[in-house]
Amino acid sequence: MKRLYLSLLLVAMAGGLYAQTSNTDAPSKKQQREERKLKRISLFKQLEEGENLYQREFSMGGRINTDGWGGFFELGWRKSRQQVTYFQFEFGEKKNPKEDKKPGALKDIDQYGFIYSEKPYIYGKQNNFYQAKLGVGQQRLIGGKGNKNGVLVNAIYYGGLSVGLKKPYYLNIVDPNTERGIQVKYGQDPLYDQAFLDRASIIGGAGFGKGWGEVSVVPGLHAKTGLRFDWARFNEVVSALEVGVNAEYYMKDVNIMIDQDAKKFFFNAYIALQFGKRWDKK
Repeated sequence: MKRLYLSLLLVAMAGGLYAQTSNTDAPSKKQQREERKLKRISLFKQLEEGENLYQREFSMGGRINTDGWGGFFELGWRKSRQQVTYFQFEFGEKKNPKEDKKPGALKDIDQYGFIYSEKPYIYGKQNNFYQAKLGVGQQRLIGGKGNKNGVLVNAIYYGGLSVGLKKPYYLNIVDPNTERGIQVKYGQDPLYDQAFLDRASIIGGAGFGKGWGEVSVVPGLHAKTGLRFDWARFNEVVSALEVGVNAEYYMKDVNIMIDQDAKKFFFNAYIALQFGKRWDKK
């Protein structure tokens, strides 16, 4: 009987020691909360400071050129740690540095005593020239972002097709035959062409909508290279400034101003801002 009691006592002591050991090994609720908190901090730091390895990115932005403006959409695929291939669509307009915008002629005072003016116009302009561009390029990593306040630096090079849209520029002028207003384009009639360089004969611009039915298509090619600086705090966000140079060649002569020679080749410098997001392919 004594042996039985002694055996039961040993079993009870062993069970107590095992339970104590199990309770010691099992993490407390406080420890679990701390572990979850540390995990969240770790993930947050990866988004904020870690290396950018997202597989996809999409952004949109605007560009100011030394000879015009443009807006664009961009979609990119990461090929490796240092390389992203992207497609871009852009629509813009060429502007001549010598364009001089003038106010339209004043109208008569109305019954309420207000004075109105005609639409403003660009003196000496012959055509508006717009471009729709589609191309493919690559980003090459130069410098990674060391921390949340760092800047990601990429070299970019890009090229593709360009479709130029040449739209006649219309003015509202005084018809020398009738002394009444008439909307004309340059080259329509030699009688009216001289009015484009005679401010006294110009009443005002004909408006943005005039001339779209006479647009002529001018095919071409374009290419650019530059540097892109991404300062976004989180790697999943795109907030970038890009600076570079751009070249375009068109298959036909493009006349923008009356008193300047037509040309096929355009070269400019640009600065662009773009914003978007990055994500992983699922």
